[in-house]
Amino acid sequence: LLHCIRTDLSHTFPTPTVCFTKSDSLNSPSTLFSSSFEKVLKGTESLLASSLIAFSSFFISMLPIIELRGAIPFATAIGVPPLTAYVISIIGNMVPVPLIFLFASKFLHWGKDKAYIGKMCHFFLEKGYRAGEKLENKAGFGLFIALTLFVGIPIPGTGAWTGSLAASLLGINIKKGTIAVLAGVLLAGIIMMVVSLGALSFLTA
Repeated sequence: LLHCIRTDLSHTFPTPTVCFTKSDSLNSPSTLFSSSFEKVLKGTESLLASSLIAFSSFFISMLPIIELRGAIPFATAIGVPPLTAYVISIIGNMVPVPLIFLFASKFLHWGKDKAYIGKMCHFFLEKGYRAGEKLENKAGFGLFIALTLFVGIPIPGTGAWTGSLAASLLGINIKKGTIAVLAGVLLAGIIMMVVSLGALSFLTA
């Protein structure tokens, strides 16, 4: 009798069977967490790499002599989008300008007779005065336009640093001088971007 009851129960209530498929293992909490963590890690690495490249371009554009003439070709060569490279380089190139207007002339005149920095100060003073003479010679167009063109034509001896120093030595108003330098930097950036993209397309053709 017991045997019959057990047999009937086994037919009536069969023992459930649990099956684990590959999709279940892929959707397990630990697998999902691992996948999400890998995505976050890759995104963080990409963000850090992009930030490092942007900072490098920004820093290069702040340097005297090099300025955006070196920053824009560097940025485009390593794959920074043209507009991003242009904006970063412009901002970096303009950062020192107000400081040059406010302090460069005073510091250079103070340091020209000092033992360790005298030669360097003399060098920059002479460079600034020569640039000032060029500006005055072109002042027939107006000193504002002359300063803009001096900064905007990216050749050796010009640029935001030299233009700002020359303007401060000539006693140009800091507000007008900064606007003229900014206009020149924007122009120089466009020229360097066109040259850089042209050279890059030629080399990769």
